[in-house]
Amino acid sequence: MAGFIYGRDLLHRFEGNPIVALDDIPFRCNTVFNGSPIKKDGVYYLLIRVEGQMGYSFFALATSRDGLRFTVEEEPVMSPSEKGDFAKYEKRGIEDPRITEIDGNYYVMYTAYSKFGARIALAKTEDFYNYERIALVSEPGNKDGILFPEKINGEYVRFDRPIGNGTGSMWISYSKNLVDWGKSEVLMTPRPRYWDSYRIGASIPPIKTKEGWLEIYHGVKMTSSGPIYRIGTVLLDLKNPTKIINRSVESILSPREHYERIGDVGNVVFACGAIVEDNDEIKVYYGGADTHICVATIKLSELIDFSLNSQ
Repeated sequence: MAGFIYGRDLLHRFEGNPIVALDDIPFRCNTVFNGSPIKKDGVYYLLIRVEGQMGYSFFALATSRDGLRFTVEEEPVMSPSEKGDFAKYEKRGIEDPRITEIDGNYYVMYTAYSKFGARIALAKTEDFYNYERIALVSEPGNKDGILFPEKINGEYVRFDRPIGNGTGSMWISYSKNLVDWGKSEVLMTPRPRYWDSYRIGASIPPIKTKEGWLEIYHGVKMTSSGPIYRIGTVLLDLKNPTKIINRSVESILSPREHYERIGDVGNVVFACGAIVEDNDEIKVYYGGADTHICVATIKLSELIDFSLNSQ
């Protein structure tokens, strides 16, 4: 697998990392991270979070033909709303978009941030350049909203991450119309002693496999020098995604490289999307130290085998 380094992690880093950095942005900004990928008609679209020099975040778009070398568009494609119902809930920016295709439609769940806290919001796009806001779909204190790519038992399904008693756990919620959500149920909580002992949250739209829904999620361990963000996996039952088949004991990627350890927030690898290729390869896109966008790869079959057997 030319161009990738085999190291101490299960995922193989691209030698050209980071694939998008500050110098790649054609307008003035502070940093770039957490880009959500989608592939359509042979083109890779990467909706990226950019923090401007004003201090709040907005979204830009990068495109590629190989999923590794991206060109960023000259202007942002989505900025915080300045009027209407969304404006007061996006005063402090829009963050961490996650694109999911459902029946040919492209939906973006993102975090609307204001003095009231974080809320999950939903938008829709046809071309990745223009976005129609649909609704604010959570109360404050919730983020990491990610849609499943199909309905389950006639309902839309999402992951989210509300904060309860100071703890961030992964939850599942359901909807008939993508706007009104309920039947919320906790899925996973942090595990004392492990790499995800402090906080966890969903990271990518779940991938449907014959073995179950494969979710790559992020976990945080608190240390004396601050948090460390890592990436792991969980397999969920196809018909009942609240049923856990197996959760990885080990992480699949940890911050080791300088672009993962040094940045606006050090010691962070934060998965934000994945593309499954026809040759069984999966490209996992992740933010490094809240300052770069990177990519790592693995065979999907290898990742599923690990996810099934990690004990």
